[in-house]
Amino acid sequence: MSTYSFMDVSASLSGVTGIVDLGYGSANADEGITITMGEAKNTMTVGADGEVMHSLHAGKSGTISVVLLKTSPVNKKLSLVYNAQSLSSAAWGNNVIVVRNKASGDLGTARSVAFQKQPDHSNAKVGNTVTWVFDCGKIDEVLGEF
Repeated sequence: MSTYSFMDVSASLSGVTGIVDLGYGSANADEGITITMGEAKNTMTVGADGEVMHSLHAGKSGTISVVLLKTSPVNKKLSLVYNAQSLSSAAWGNNVIVVRNKASGDLGTARSVAFQKQPDHSNAKVGNTVTWVFDCGKIDEVLGEF
């Protein structure tokens, strides 16, 4: 029987302002880290006679969402990186995010990464989560095996 554990997940944001760890040990919320492709890889067109045509799309863009507990010290690190990078177009959108599961060999690498926005932030009766969303120009993924 195979076993999954978030303890095996490492992730980092690397850019001109340094490296920030995002994986296990960063006070991640239950939602963890999600890699989402921005568009379908294929469009199928059905002709009048029922024949089909597939169109392969070159796009590899998407988003990566990292959900942290409100009390995670990584929120401050990401906020400082966001503020520093937003001061110059030369620093903006030049990050790389790598997400890896050492147990299965899953590997996701995103290039041309920019912060989508400063995350929504609430102060409520009960501590909440903070979701950092990154727009990624190119995402390459290889899923491993448990």
